[in-house]
Amino acid sequence: MSDDTKSLNFIEHIIEDDLANGFSKNKLRFRFPPEPNGYLHIGHASSICLNFGLGLRYDAPVNLRFDDTNPAKEEQEYVDAIKKDVEWLGFNWAEEVYASDYFQQLYDWAVTFIKDGKAYVDSQTAAQIAEQKGTPTEHGVHSPFRDRSIEENLSLFEAMKAGTYIEGEHVLRAKIDMTSSNMLMRDPIMYRILHKAHHRTNTDWCIYPMYDWTHGESDYLEQVSHSFCTLEFAMHRELYDWFLDQVVASDKVRPKQREFARRNFSHTVVSKRKLLQLVEEKRVTGWDDPRMPTISGLRRKGYTAEAIRNFSNTIGIAKRENVVDVSLLEFSIREHLNRVAPRVMAVLDPLKVVITNYPEDQEEWLEAENNQEDESAGYRTVPFSRELYIEKEDFREEANKKFFRLKLGNEVRLKNGYIIKAESCTKDTDGNITEVQCTYDPKSRSGSGTEESLRKVKGTLHWVSIKHAVPAEVRLYDRLFTDETPDQHKDKDFMEFINPDSLTVITGYLEPSLKTARPEDFFQFQRLGYFNVDKDSSTEKLVFNKTVGLRDTWAKMQQK
Repeated sequence: MSDDTKSLNFIEHIIEDDLANGFSKNKLRFRFPPEPNGYLHIGHASSICLNFGLGLRYDAPVNLRFDDTNPAKEEQEYVDAIKKDVEWLGFNWAEEVYASDYFQQLYDWAVTFIKDGKAYVDSQTAAQIAEQKGTPTEHGVHSPFRDRSIEENLSLFEAMKAGTYIEGEHVLRAKIDMTSSNMLMRDPIMYRILHKAHHRTNTDWCIYPMYDWTHGESDYLEQVSHSFCTLEFAMHRELYDWFLDQVVASDKVRPKQREFARRNFSHTVVSKRKLLQLVEEKRVTGWDDPRMPTISGLRRKGYTAEAIRNFSNTIGIAKRENVVDVSLLEFSIREHLNRVAPRVMAVLDPLKVVITNYPEDQEEWLEAENNQEDESAGYRTVPFSRELYIEKEDFREEANKKFFRLKLGNEVRLKNGYIIKAESCTKDTDGNITEVQCTYDPKSRSGSGTEESLRKVKGTLHWVSIKHAVPAEVRLYDRLFTDETPDQHKDKDFMEFINPDSLTVITGYLEPSLKTARPEDFFQFQRLGYFNVDKDSSTEKLVFNKTVGLRDTWAKMQQK
């Protein structure tokens, strides 16, 4: 076995086996089939990368198909958001198609089913139908309407389509086998009545096809060769094939359904219903809230498409469900931004420093490297003056030898600047330090080449000039849930695990080069983490989101 073959995932092995057994490479076609009933989340990203990745690998078309068969939950807003997410991730679809494109064909086929004695109209309630389906160990019971005449079934089905009946009054069921060990084969529902406007067909239809009836037939109409679903559809494969058996022609490609494991993620939920609940109860600001696991939320938080693609490729495709630690996703964005994010200086918890021997009316512009990981990133200049901000945690009156930041009588280097020494400090009436008085060595400027500039000191601090500092709203995001699996507790609601500290809003002070930053621009605030400009930002008020810290602080907390 070659190294290339060994590196294939099991989905790719399925395709390779089909090609080896004579399936034409030119007939390969894939699809990504989201239902437009919510925004896509990080779990969908794996499916997007799988299907579109296969298209790239085999130079095969990939359709973007919206499975829009439930007008009660589907909206155009979701269609638009899904298209934006797929494009943002870097993928192009061959055709944009909708299950609703096939409503007439599906109806015509259903009429043929009735004529062939393979479908019937059932007039029982949903509860009665469920009760008669039996259990995994007990056979189901035939509906009293199972043997209606073809003429009566056709008449009722046409009247259902015409809007004659109320919701729930009738359904169309396939006539298969009420004794099947697979309960999905026990006369499944093909159509139900819904008097709701559809986002594309408006009120043209009063009956809508069920997903199981629509899925395989849509694949067939599009000539999709391989239809990849998550594991919960494994039991549906038999029904998928039965429906196809009734319509496929020998000269057409017959789609093949295969399943892979859904990915769950720690410290979050990915159920659309639960995500919608978070939005509707205003626990978050919307589907694109940076605390949400949606692709739009991650994008707003500062995640890059490349990082999400790399993450999806890293976790791969599996046959068994498992929980992926969200720290792996954070590692992916951290690794990418470390390579590409410009370095800037910002202070988020300011403490005033006055350099007493620096002239009051003097300022200078110091050269600063934009990204030490990227030589082509170049340099910028940052202003330096007598009064600066540093982080409060970077100063202590007294500290042990392991504290390498600023303390009384101790020296540190200011990043890109001078060596300073803390001489004294000022406190308020509560004993809080409000100002530190320092002196600087005028000959110690970084990069000047002087003997003093080459002198080694153990600590280096970031800073901003108070005179030039740009205030900004900074939103510090943390994980939305405190529990690793918030929706896996039988006796507790997942809402009980919402992290009360998932968002903290502060005022930060930034170097002036950030005045021109625009939404979705990303940066490394040196020694603090990675941040990006939020869409709420404006020229009058900058707003930054924290994307991720420089290190995994949650791992340290768990170790403790």
